[in-house]
Amino acid sequence: MRHILVREITQLCERNKDGSFSTQAARKDILIQAGKQLLEIGRFRNMGVTGLKPKHVQFLVNQWQKVDGLSDATIKNRIAHLRWWADKINKQNVIPKANAQLGIGRRKYVTNQNKSVRISDETLKNIKDERLRCSIELQRAFGLRREECLKFQPSYALAGSPGIVRLKASWCKGGRAREIPILNDYQKAVLARAAMLAGAGSMIPAGQRYVERLKQYENTTNFLGLSRLHGLRHAYAQNRYKELTGRECPARGGPTNKQLDQEQKEADRAARLVISNELGHNRENITAVYLGR
Repeated sequence: MRHILVREITQLCERNKDGSFSTQAARKDILIQAGKQLLEIGRFRNMGVTGLKPKHVQFLVNQWQKVDGLSDATIKNRIAHLRWWADKINKQNVIPKANAQLGIGRRKYVTNQNKSVRISDETLKNIKDERLRCSIELQRAFGLRREECLKFQPSYALAGSPGIVRLKASWCKGGRAREIPILNDYQKAVLARAAMLAGAGSMIPAGQRYVERLKQYENTTNFLGLSRLHGLRHAYAQNRYKELTGRECPARGGPTNKQLDQEQKEADRAARLVISNELGHNRENITAVYLGR
């Protein structure tokens, strides 16, 4: 039997459907895990969902840092979910606005490590499910996230301005709709195949739910050793950077920001803003994860 805290956290998440499906699922998993960790030590067994206090937040941060050994970036993401919990029970002041007050370091975006992933056409041929194969090609062609490529509806995506792919808010992380330019023949060919396979629907076959399709995606990619396909977004960003600036990004061995003259720095920033928007981030600094600095 689930403890009241875990049950109430589950109910809170199910009543409030903020964000995309993947955001909701991640939030629910993290908050339930946090609830269980609070209960495990025995001191908070009488706690309900509205009983969240600063001591609970600090305990969790200490647990994640010293026991679980999680990175600052991961803890920062978990704190965002705790803030969502605090907001829903109208106790926003339970969590400091600055992560540093909880002993969490600033996230380090710049590594200049190349995390891009390339998938050959030969490897893709091993995916027998045509729709699933085409979904992954959409990832490769447009830098889409996993949820976006599975929920992709060609009839909607191509109904806007010519030369533009539209992504619906409900497909995207944080509910942020966006547009991506169609710039080459490969993108056009992938879109044509997607339209043929999906018709008026999405890349998820009729009668199948997203969660079922996601599991199929995970099983297939893991079997083929393609478990880190987020790297396709890195590859897309790096290719776009070269198209926009005429040079390789630092993650691919190109010049770092310190090596650029003023004109090049302006072009660098302009390219990063474009790429950030196309990836659905809308923040220039996040591009350092993909491109280096």
